[in-house]
Amino acid sequence: MTGFVSFVSSGPGDPELLTLAAVKRLQKADAVLFDDLSSGPILEFARAGADLVGVGKRAGRASPKQDHVSRLLVEYASTGAHVVRLKSGDAGIFGRLEEETTALRTAGIKFEIIPGVTTASAMAAAAGIPLTRRLTARRVQFLTGADVTGDLPQGLNWAALADPEATTVVYMGKRTAPILAAQLQAHGLAATTPVMVGQNVSRPDQTLVRGVLADLAAMVADSDARPALILIGPLAQTD
Repeated sequence: MTGFVSFVSSGPGDPELLTLAAVKRLQKADAVLFDDLSSGPILEFARAGADLVGVGKRAGRASPKQDHVSRLLVEYASTGAHVVRLKSGDAGIFGRLEEETTALRTAGIKFEIIPGVTTASAMAAAAGIPLTRRLTARRVQFLTGADVTGDLPQGLNWAALADPEATTVVYMGKRTAPILAAQLQAHGLAATTPVMVGQNVSRPDQTLVRGVLADLAAMVADSDARPALILIGPLAQTD
C-alpha cells in the first residue's frame, strides 16, 4: 500500500501566516518531517499521535543529508502513511523541493505541493513597503547567497543583480554578504543603494535594520545567529 506526501509551506514562522490548506494537511498527517524553521508553534497544528521528525538543515550545524531526507519520505509513504513534508517559507523557493519530488516520482509515490508565504513577502509587509514600485522597482529577483559549499554561487548574472531598478532579495546570504556587496558595487550599483537586513521575520523577536549597500558587510557582522534575509533596492530606503 502506497501513501501520499503533501509538501506543505509553513511560511516564515508566524503560525497565523499558514494557509488553510496547510493547516488541514497537518491535521490529518500520520507523520510530519519538518525543517528547523517550521518547528515550534506551527507543529501544534499536527494531528495528535503523528510522528514528528526533525530533518532541518542549518548553516554551521550538523544536519541530515538530503538523500537521507528523501529516503525517509519514501520509507514513510511506502507504509501507506499520509506524510507532510513541512518546509519553511514557500517550499518552491530555495527549499530543495525538486530533489525530494524526484525521489518520490522514482518510487512511484504521489504528492502535492501547498504553496505558502515566502519570507521576502513577509519582510516587506513587516517593513510597511511593497516589493515593486512603478518606474523605479519594476522587477523582483530572488538570489541564494550560498551554494552547496556555502560560498557565493558561481556564474551569477552581475549585470542583472546590479540593476538599480530591481528589488533583490538574498536568502541565506549572511556569510557571503561582504563579497556580494563588493561585487555589486564593482558592477555599477551605487554604494548608496538602500538595503535592509531582516532577522527572524514575522516572529516575536523580529528585527529589521536599514542602511546602504556600502554598510552591508558591517550590518551583517553586527547581526546575531538568527536566520536573516537581505533586501537590496530603492524600496529598502531608510525611514
